[in-house]
Parts: sequence; C-alpha cells; structure tokens
Amino acid sequence: GYRVSLQGNFFGRNHTYITIPEYSPRQHIKLDPPLNIQSNVTASKCQIWWSVPWYLVEILQYELQYKEYSMSWEMALNKTPSSSLPQTEIEATELRSGIAYIARVRCKVSENEDSYRSQWSEWSQTTEFQKAGVPKLSEKILNTSTMQFLLIPLSFGTLLYLFWNCKLSSRYCCFLTTGQKAFPALTFPHQLLSFSHSIISTMGILR
Repeated sequence: GYRVSLQGNFFGRNHTYITIPEYSPRQHIKLDPPLNIQSNVTASKCQIWWSVPWYLVEILQYELQYKEYSMSWEMALNKTPSSSLPQTEIEATELRSGIAYIARVRCKVSENEDSYRSQWSEWSQTTEFQKAGVPKLSEKILNTSTMQFLLIPLSFGTLLYLFWNCKLSSRYCCFLTTGQKAFPALTFPHQLLSFSHSIISTMGILR
C-alpha cells in the first residue's frame, strides 16, 4: 500500500499531514464504461450485449437500465445480470408493443472479488430497441404506397380485359336471333360499375 500525505507551508513553516496512512490503489478503482452496447429483439425477448476488456470479464458485475424512449432516466427500470458475462435479456412480457425503448449499462468489480474494489463506472452509450411483431410507421407507409402503386396498373389492365370481352360479346350478339337475349353485352356496364366501386373503396382503405 501507499501512504498519502499533504504538505504545506503554514505561517512560514512547513508542515506534513498524513491523510491516508494505508492507501491501496487496487481498492479504489473506477473503470471505464462498457463499449459497443447493442440489442436484438425477437418475439420472446430482447437480447442486449456489450464489450469490456477481455482480462476483466470474469471479475466484473453490471447494472442495466432501460426505459421508454420518451421517459426520463429517473423513471428507468434496473436489471442486474446474474452472471459476469457481458450480456443480459429482457423478457418480451416486460415491454409494451409499439413503444421504442432505450438502454444503457455500467460496470464495477464484483463484490465477490477480494483482490480489487471499485465504484460504479459512468454509464455507457445507449442502444434503442422496440418489441418485435409491431411494424414501424415508416414500414406501414411504405407498404401502403407500394399497394397503391401496384393497384393502379392492375386496375387498368382489368378494365381493358373487361372492355375487350364486351367487344367480343357485342360481335357475338349480332349473330343471335331476335328472340335471344345478349346477356354478356348487357351485363358489362354493371360489371364495370361494380369493379370501379371496388377500386375506389380499396384506395380509400389504403389511405
């Protein structure tokens, strides 16, 4: 150990004051925060992991904080991993659907370690995640735009098909006797009207 003392000149005389008679640096450590914190969300859980120097992995303990993105850190939930591995999991049941979350982690020497003592490090950088199974707003907008883009040429092609069938039906009706009814030709306007109504309704739903 070391002896920490304070020297000073008081009233024209030098004095030495012993402040810490036995100081051991290994008992007063403050580590750097964990690095490269990342997350991955599945339907059942959220996995979070980070990096620390390899020679410290077996002697560290961690504390994880996570919260809804819009909340303050004072409202965050704490989670203490049970092992010294630089990773932990959050069950999906602890997360709300459609809500963005943010997490951070800090470390210190484990209480079970006799050779070293430390205080908590500063908090790490953050990682963001969201419960699986809920599409993001940007994805919904993209899917809607894609459907509208595909629906326009499909509708146009269907109208051309119906129009062509109408022309064929009209030609066929010319060869019918006076007592026969031209059902295909007469039903085309009704088919076209019904199809147009369906297209308008579908476009309204997509919006």
